[in-house]
Amino acid sequence: MMSWEPTATLETLRFRAECLSRIRQFFETAGVMEVDVPVLAITGVTDLHIDCISAQVQVEGKEETQYLQSSPEYYMKRLLAAGHSAIYYLGRAFRQGESGQKHRPEFTMLEWYRPGWDEYQLMNEVTQLMQHLGLETESSQTLCYSEIFEQITGLNPHQTPLLEIQALASTLAGNDFSEEGRSTCLDLIFSLAVEPKLPAGLVFVHDYPSCQSALARLGQDSDGNTVARRFEAYFNGMELANGYYELTDPVEMKSRFDADIALRHASGKPPMAMDANLLAAMDSGLPVCAGVALGVDRLLMQLLDIDDIARVTSFGSTGLGNAG
Repeated sequence: MMSWEPTATLETLRFRAECLSRIRQFFETAGVMEVDVPVLAITGVTDLHIDCISAQVQVEGKEETQYLQSSPEYYMKRLLAAGHSAIYYLGRAFRQGESGQKHRPEFTMLEWYRPGWDEYQLMNEVTQLMQHLGLETESSQTLCYSEIFEQITGLNPHQTPLLEIQALASTLAGNDFSEEGRSTCLDLIFSLAVEPKLPAGLVFVHDYPSCQSALARLGQDSDGNTVARRFEAYFNGMELANGYYELTDPVEMKSRFDADIALRHASGKPPMAMDANLLAAMDSGLPVCAGVALGVDRLLMQLLDIDDIARVTSFGSTGLGNAG
């Protein structure tokens, strides 16, 4: 038997509406403009760990494959290259294969960009937003990825040989990770071993290994290691946000896209073309900026102390209804 009823209570949905309103109020006060961008595009993302949902669309009498966007990032960077100042997006994003108590294939994302800022300024603004929405941030902490990783696992993520990283990943996962790359292994180790031991409250982890740079600039940490200038924000061990001091070099961006495409091919993942419009926009001049994406549904889970993402969305089941 299927249930037609919402998965969230009326009280929760009222709180959700108020939260969305307060987010918009925060950015209006801060002078950040809301933008609306398409959720369909002719390309998705090349990232090995993100799969886009495809759709068959009729365009001028011909059927073509388009992709529901996993993030508004590419469109927003095109707006920045066209001369827009600080902007934010509050709306839907989509990812294939995401399900569970903390994941849904369709979810609400808040993403914003600050021209002229770096990742540290953006971390401060994330904290201010959390305060505005009612999360306790007085005991917030900022941790270096390598320090917390080595403290918990005993391995240096930058210098430990790949074989040792693969061995620990295999042990933790209960599967053979001996053929997996450094980035995949580190990601698994961090999620299974490190995240559960992060301090309570708001925690920022920054200076990720360079192999996990994604679309972030590279820099040097205090020990001379090459690091990705990015951060992730956690609250009570749950990842809420992912931010970058953004890469602006189109040549380096194309190189990373090429590397992603090769990884997808080697892993048997569906091919994904790189976004030529983004590269053209960057070639015309993407300003120095920092950007961050925040999962609004997860934020609501923390604000309401709810442990299932379905209970903070009106219809959170992945089917037509809930099993009765």
